Amino acid sequence: MSTVINDRAPGAASRGSSGSEIHITFPRVVASEWIKFRTLRSSRIVLVAAIVAMIAIGSLIGYNTGAHWGGGLDPEDRVASAPLQGLYLAQLLIGVLGVLFVSGEYTTGMIRSTLAAVPTRLPVLGAKAVVYSAVTLVTLVPASFAAFFAAQSFLRHYGHGTALSAPTALRVVIATGVYLTLVGLLGSALGWIVRSTPGGISSLVALLLVVPVLLRVLPGQWVQDAAKYLPSEAGASFYGTLHDATALSPGGGLLVLALWVVAALVLAAVLLRRRDG
Repeated sequence: MSTVINDRAPGAASRGSSGSEIHITFPRVVASEWIKFRTLRSSRIVLVAAIVAMIAIGSLIGYNTGAHWGGGLDPEDRVASAPLQGLYLAQLLIGVLGVLFVSGEYTTGMIRSTLAAVPTRLPVLGAKAVVYSAVTLVTLVPASFAAFFAAQSFLRHYGHGTALSAPTALRVVIATGVYLTLVGLLGSALGWIVRSTPGGISSLVALLLVVPVLLRVLPGQWVQDAAKYLPSEAGASFYGTLHDATALSPGGGLLVLALWVVAALVLAAVLLRRRDG
């Protein structure tokens, strides 16, 4: 689970078994975290599951929408973002994987070796964020394109296909992959904050699913105004095709979601220094 680097801190030096000096730099910490990530079977399984879910659900939506185009469809079933609804399942898978990438080391106790190798702590947090965001971005953006094209193959069969050059289509497809990447980073930040797999997953599910539902049923206009700044609601403004007049703009939704991720990572960094420093 953890790859131990024989050194005291990034930029410092120690003697290896051959007597040569080993300098710990941030790229070396990133390389260590990459080895951890790619050697975990759960990482590959969850990533593949998220990709399959995106494409399979997109294909089903494309077939069902094309076959029933004549009636009974809501407006959101006919827009470019409709085939990408697999993101609702994918966001849970990717978010949970983000939690596990961090909390798994606390569960096994390997975090002690990691932090002993990098006593300054924060490079470990940064390296995990870099590795996880890079992996999810380069896999989930293509998965979004694959889901879109899979759905369009069915829709074109029924004469209702949408080209990628259509208004908002390209933005929606790219935004879906970016949204999932940011959700994964939010999950990893919660892993650092809670340091518990069940606690981190519960916090993620509450933030993405439970709290938005609760706010929708509470009275008061201020509650509804606050709800649109939640991560999932801001994200929907970013990747969605249709927008309510009271919702955030796509750019505003991306900004709010990014601020959630940055704030969570900053809190994680503060707690990491205070609790483990």
